[in-house]
Amino acid sequence: MNTVWHVCSLVVRAHTERLAEVSATLSSLPGCDVAVSDIASGKLAVVLESDSEESLLKQMASVRDLAGVLAVSLVYHQFDEQIQGEETP
Repeated sequence: MNTVWHVCSLVVRAHTERLAEVSATLSSLPGCDVAVSDIASGKLAVVLESDSEESLLKQMASVRDLAGVLAVSLVYHQFDEQIQGEETP
């Protein structure tokens, strides 16, 4: 059995007056963490985790579709696959 883990980071640009609302909504989503926010620029650094690429893409679409979000930029994506019985160094 294989275990796959995906992680990506996003820069989310939101209306400054809705930044707190967007941040709170993102923080409530499973596998989503708001690492940093900048009120002056309306930007959030967001980390998403998932067990599949399809699920990760759906999460990204959910972020993009939130009220108050202007843009979502993918900054980094990594996946790791561990085969049962194989140890991580």
